[in-house]
Amino acid sequence: MTLARDAFGLAFGSLSVPEVLSLREDSRARHFKGGDAGRFGTLLGIDDLDAFLRTDAARAPRVTMADSSRNGSAAVPDDLFTDEDGRINPVELFRLFDAGATLVVSQFHEMHPPLARFCRGLEKVFLHAVQANIYLTPPGAQGFRTHYDTHDVLVLQVSGRKAWRVWDDMLMPHATRNTPWDGALYRADPAGAKDVLLEAGDVLYVPRGVAHDASVQEGSEPSLHVTVGLLEPSWADALKAAIDQMERQQPALRQSFRTWRIGDPAVRAGLVEAARERFAAVANEEAMDLVAMRFLQQLGTDRMVMPGRSLRTPKPGPDDRLILADAVHHVIVPVGEGAELRWAGPSVALTMAELGWIEQLSAGATPRALGGDDALAFCARLVALGLLERA
Repeated sequence: MTLARDAFGLAFGSLSVPEVLSLREDSRARHFKGGDAGRFGTLLGIDDLDAFLRTDAARAPRVTMADSSRNGSAAVPDDLFTDEDGRINPVELFRLFDAGATLVVSQFHEMHPPLARFCRGLEKVFLHAVQANIYLTPPGAQGFRTHYDTHDVLVLQVSGRKAWRVWDDMLMPHATRNTPWDGALYRADPAGAKDVLLEAGDVLYVPRGVAHDASVQEGSEPSLHVTVGLLEPSWADALKAAIDQMERQQPALRQSFRTWRIGDPAVRAGLVEAARERFAAVANEEAMDLVAMRFLQQLGTDRMVMPGRSLRTPKPGPDDRLILADAVHHVIVPVGEGAELRWAGPSVALTMAELGWIEQLSAGATPRALGGDDALAFCARLVALGLLERA
């Protein structure tokens, strides 16, 4: 089983890849019953949070708290549960939790290996960044008021139960990080909400821009869920990237935008046509190919390194079957007479022969089958970097 297959199956159950891609291209929230209360137990448990809170890594702003009963912002000020250096003060944190504040641990996939592997698997499916934030809400409490997220989310109910209200339509169509929630401007009509009760093992998919809130019933056990953030780029991101890429090739994009002429009516009248001509320079197949390559490079270089080796990994032998490390994002970029393998570590220059070896190693191969001593030395270098692992 690969990381991608494992993560996809855990997140989406029996849904096929085409069904999930169609789900993500829709604008409606969907609730998927799990039927197995222990479904997400391998990812996380309250004991894991307890252990984390007893480490030096438990600091603000990674650890925050929220309480919708507060006046003003639901965010609990950090100084109420941290020391001066940002470390969590467990006595104060527990006091606030017992009083109804939700514990939030952001980007916990960077601290917890099971979540790290799960997110990496989904990244390999969707080819964009994926994160995992943790929410533990005490009985009779609500962390956040009605809001929408600026990226698609997948809510995995780990333990307990949580009552959600989800609206049918996007309150803010296709919201991004540049369109944050503003309660004074956007108000969801309570009559338009659907009630969804998430039980352990259930999944809730909420597209960005869809309003929602959630609370825990009085007298029940605490609710623990993972919010998986699906950080897809927007068309605005793609067009910005296209302009940035094509600027090197298109002199018209490098010409001055003559601010000293914007008071001239004749100049202003021509701006729209001038902009249209320049957008045409990026509305082509070459530009879109460059954008796709850029996004793949960003995925390969920006995400956390997860090398396919340990401190005790031995050097490979000529008959060891090796394969590209499943948890490592990488992309091959043509450079001059050869290519470069780019990832979160140092780039690896590839000759044409080595490029052929990489293609064979994607399915698994031995150094002897690749080409003897030169191939063995090449493989040893990639094993040392963590780019190859034993199949």
